[in-house]
Amino acid sequence: MDRSKSVSMSESEKSLKVGVAGVGSLGQHHARLYAALPQAELVGVYDLNPERAAEIAERNGTQVFDSIEALGAACDAVSVVVPTDLHCEVALKLMEQGCHLLIEKPICASLDEAERVLAASKAAGILVQVGHIEHFNPVMSYLEEAVQHPRFITADRLAPFNIRGTEVGVVLDLMIHDLGIILELAKSPVKRVDAVGVQVLTGAEDIANARILFENGCVANLNTSRVSQKKVREIRVFQTAGYLSLNFMEQSGHLIKKEGLNLIREDIPLEKDEPLKLELASFIQCVQQRRDPKVSGTLGKTALELAIQITEQITQGLASSPQTGKA
Repeated sequence: MDRSKSVSMSESEKSLKVGVAGVGSLGQHHARLYAALPQAELVGVYDLNPERAAEIAERNGTQVFDSIEALGAACDAVSVVVPTDLHCEVALKLMEQGCHLLIEKPICASLDEAERVLAASKAAGILVQVGHIEHFNPVMSYLEEAVQHPRFITADRLAPFNIRGTEVGVVLDLMIHDLGIILELAKSPVKRVDAVGVQVLTGAEDIANARILFENGCVANLNTSRVSQKKVREIRVFQTAGYLSLNFMEQSGHLIKKEGLNLIREDIPLEKDEPLKLELASFIQCVQQRRDPKVSGTLGKTALELAIQITEQITQGLASSPQTGKA
């Protein structure tokens, strides 16, 4: 039975009643942007920390709900921005209330949980979008048009240590962003994965490298760290006619193309914008118009499957290494 709170065409221009479950370092920005978007009405927030929930609610002119179920009952759609290991539990509770969901990446902590969420959404006719935010970065919009037949892709994503996200390893925490991007650009099944990782500050990998060979011959090399001294979010895509080098953080880049025996550099004109704002606006529009999201639950599950494959290979390598343990 379809338990979702449907939005009719006549209502599609009205503000969608939205909420945020989890208002930590990222969830607070979901609340901020929902409160500012004209097509949304921020009904309220929920967080396990009531003081934090009250702070964010006051800042955005909304209210605090004392349970996930109460938040869901008052909303048409909710952002799930709780720790990854709680995604499945919270998503299922909200879907029982008929809420459409934007679930922050990764969709869940395991494939079994992801399958449960997708099965529940299908049974209830509920839209699930996964928060792979870089798909809404102007850099990605450009890549989707400019990349035709990639042969080699490198992606570097480095960040200083932050306790947020450490319920999972760096592959599920950060690398999964680039996995979603590369799967979209390569447009080919994965043939082989080689991965290594290092534990530094947590019980899981904090640094990881993965080399992915696709069936069409494209090769991707990903470097990820959450114990870096600086932030880096860069991608380079090599094609027969030249290569693209872009910075997701600065939303800038350049193209190197060949003209005869010369290599010509051209800056890429990008219209900068806040990716999360674009992501939330797209989510609202998808719910209102009942259309498929750019990053569906199925795509989120595919990225998770590859991330888990990489994580398992790293875990096996760490277990067999004579230098396991934290630095």
